[in-house]
Amino acid sequence: MNYFNYFTEIEDAFIRRRGKHLLLSPMDWALIEGWKTRGVPLHIVLRGVEGSFDSYEAKPRRRSVKSLFYCQEEVEAQYAEWLESQVGGVGVAAAETGETPAKGEKEASGNGALPFPREVIAGHLAESRARLERARVEQQGAGELSEALARAAARLSELEKDFANAKRPDAEQLEGALGDVENLLERAVRGALQPARVEARRAEAAAQLEPYRKRMERATYEQTLDNLLAKLLREECGLPRLSLFYL
Repeated sequence: MNYFNYFTEIEDAFIRRRGKHLLLSPMDWALIEGWKTRGVPLHIVLRGVEGSFDSYEAKPRRRSVKSLFYCQEEVEAQYAEWLESQVGGVGVAAAETGETPAKGEKEASGNGALPFPREVIAGHLAESRARLERARVEQQGAGELSEALARAAARLSELEKDFANAKRPDAEQLEGALGDVENLLERAVRGALQPARVEARRAEAAAQLEPYRKRMERATYEQTLDNLLAKLLREECGLPRLSLFYL
């Protein structure tokens, strides 16, 4: 993730959640510069931005969000949790000393509260990144989709490194970050495909649900239809499911 992308990814996330085009102020850019200088990982900042807006939307205020500073507290909280998870990380220690971890360190780096064995999750992240990179090659020249695939693969690479170096990986935080990447890809897919192609897939999804439609509440049907459409579009573009629930 190069210097320029760090800024643009954060700007894009803030403007998307803000709902209206709002240029960042010089103070906002200075805040991002500070995060970058301190080494706050991009996915941690993005998670903080998403979390801030989730909280805002849960309890709307009269005043709208006008500055990235609204997200600062949540970003700092996410960063503090991330730093704690990295303390004494086996991957970091081994890389710095060249020594083999002692027995106690190996035990500390075990599965803990992880829903799956650590090596299984690590393999899932590596395979998912590889599939995204293959999809990017296949979609080369597809404009927005190709760019989104490159961004997603870069984020997954960051998550891989964090997971490998963390002494106590946070499965909930990882799952949230993977969900953010999936949302990025879903928006890109829907924007990149021709409207006629999307509608054809929607009709296919509706046909599959037709036998069950009368037994479903309208809201449930609409949500299920949208989920099935997203699945068909992902399959068409060769995109993997990133969530740990699909292990």
